[in-house]
Amino acid sequence: MRRLPKAQVGRSRRTTPRTGEPDHMGKGGSVSAKERIAMSEDAPVNTGVAPWPDVASARDAVRRMQTKLHHWAGIDSSRRFGDLFNLVHDPAFLLVAWDRVAHNTGARSAGVDGVTVAQIEKDTGVQAFLEQIRRTLRSGGYEPELVRQVKIPKGPGKVRTLGVSTVADRVVQASLKLVLEPIFEADFSPCSYGFRPNRRAHDAIAEIHMLATHGYHWVLEADVQACFDELGHTPIMDRLRRRIKDKRVCSLVKAFLKAGVMTTFGEQEESPTGAPQGGILSPLIANIALSVLDDHFDQQWNQDMGTTSQREWRRKKGRGTWKLIRFADDFVVVVHGERRHAAALREQVAAVIAPLGLRLSPEKTRVVHVDDGFDFLGFHIRRQRKRGTQKFYVYTTPSRKAVKAIKAKVSEMTYRSTRHRPVREMIADVNTVLRGWANYFRYGVSKAVFGAVDRHAWWRMVAWLRRKHKRRTHRVGMIEIRRRFCDHGWRLAHDGTVLTGASSIAVTRYRYRGARIPTPWTPNPAAATSG
Repeated sequence: MRRLPKAQVGRSRRTTPRTGEPDHMGKGGSVSAKERIAMSEDAPVNTGVAPWPDVASARDAVRRMQTKLHHWAGIDSSRRFGDLFNLVHDPAFLLVAWDRVAHNTGARSAGVDGVTVAQIEKDTGVQAFLEQIRRTLRSGGYEPELVRQVKIPKGPGKVRTLGVSTVADRVVQASLKLVLEPIFEADFSPCSYGFRPNRRAHDAIAEIHMLATHGYHWVLEADVQACFDELGHTPIMDRLRRRIKDKRVCSLVKAFLKAGVMTTFGEQEESPTGAPQGGILSPLIANIALSVLDDHFDQQWNQDMGTTSQREWRRKKGRGTWKLIRFADDFVVVVHGERRHAAALREQVAAVIAPLGLRLSPEKTRVVHVDDGFDFLGFHIRRQRKRGTQKFYVYTTPSRKAVKAIKAKVSEMTYRSTRHRPVREMIADVNTVLRGWANYFRYGVSKAVFGAVDRHAWWRMVAWLRRKHKRRTHRVGMIEIRRRFCDHGWRLAHDGTVLTGASSIAVTRYRYRGARIPTPWTPNPAAATSG
């Protein structure tokens, strides 16, 4: 099959400034003399031949430059940044990018070239590998490779398509993210929580809990159909160019979007839309594109619902108020009003995301009351009466789907095919899986659910032990199981390793942090979170 032409990232028409023209970024592409001095002293950028620092020094240099970029973007929302490409191929940025790629869980996966992180460290050497990337970027000859397509199970009869880039492409994407993320974080709305530094799913759940407790009882539960596959490249680049005027950076981002795919059947396909799900840069690109939805609802809130008097006036007039809570492509709109208000927002959301090439899933998008409950980010959120009282409270518990998934995982680990494994090792692995799951769901009303999951794990482990030690004449009885594999009562233990399960994780309340969650580049995080 014909090889797709690769998108090349070349130099802009002018790579050196005219006489008397500032040579660094700033408002309109320049900086003041004070900013230029600060950059030359603190960050190893825009230099001809830069030495390769150690990882700790590189992190410090990158953090200082990111703090400057975030500060400049924050004080001027109309500022467009130029001369960022030199940061992308700066040794400090490339080294930090490599460190993140090498310590990522996907470091063992290879792209279409079949090269892994371990092979590069053993055969090529990290510095030589990064120097080669740097030379290629500076010369303008860097070309992203095809993305290797991988399909993983998503649910019963469903699969999720992921894209695995080459290690070199992952490093360049990570470096791009280091440069772009501080700039766009200054613009992103507080209602967005997915794949952003210092933010997590529990913040989104906590905001929903807070709003549902204060009268926001109707919920538009929305689902964007194939978001990462159908995002239009043109609206992505339009949103990117609002902040970035460096043509080489824009060309590099576009080259990654247009890189193409190597399917599981070995065929090459173009990528006219979307961003590879699983790519390092893809979540940031999705947030940049979907920020149009955040801006739409923020504008409504600030103009018509921002003050208590405005909200009270709207409710007296029967108009209702609403708030958006988004985690990447998953979002809900909570409404203080009537069902018709939430239903009307469905068409509004569809109209906002249509220019991005996206559409709502008709089957999964619905309007629901908080008393009926809904699932979001693995939690089931529902208002119900507290036992023994007449008061109603909003409860967050692990969803049935999440409980079913962890039980299926434990069952898979204790199949007959794993009987060869040592008992101590099996108990330790089951503990690891259950603790990891419980750590996510500990911020909710989860104690009873943890107990149910542990009971399932206990019975699966007992059945596994009985099969493992089965004799020709008879099966191992429960009395023998207790004698050989239990220490206190019926608690499973072997060689000092105890099956503690999910209940070993204490359940606690997650502290709602509000809209002022500090970024990693906030000068004084303590001040940002107070008040």
